[in-house]
Amino acid sequence: MVFVPLHAGLLALLFVFLSVRVIGARRSARIPLGAAEDALLLRRMRVHANFAEYVPLALLLLAFLEWRGASAVLLNALCVLLLIGRGLHAYGVSQPKEDFRLRVAGMAATFVVIGTSALLLVLGSLAALLGAGA
Repeated sequence: MVFVPLHAGLLALLFVFLSVRVIGARRSARIPLGAAEDALLLRRMRVHANFAEYVPLALLLLAFLEWRGASAVLLNALCVLLLIGRGLHAYGVSQPKEDFRLRVAGMAATFVVIGTSALLLVLGSLAALLGAGA
């Protein structure tokens, strides 16, 4: 197992970066909890939260694919797509004048990774179950 741990580490570094940006905005605005209608802080919080909502599931699915022996090319492509997608989403949403295209592209990439991984796991599992019963 090489690809998923590598990209999990890269994504974790991105998560730390997003976390530090939230902390910095909190300190600048002197807002210890919530967003208190601070638009910059709210954007940074949502970028961070969205990352935390999607990336763990995506990495879990990718780890299962790697564990089940998925091809290195497929795994690397999905991992790179997830990393690019999360970067696009974070950058797009972080802009004061949000670039909606980047936000949508980032989410689309994330959904492709999650959907493809889930579908491959379901199909692989069904094939194994049906093959075991024959």
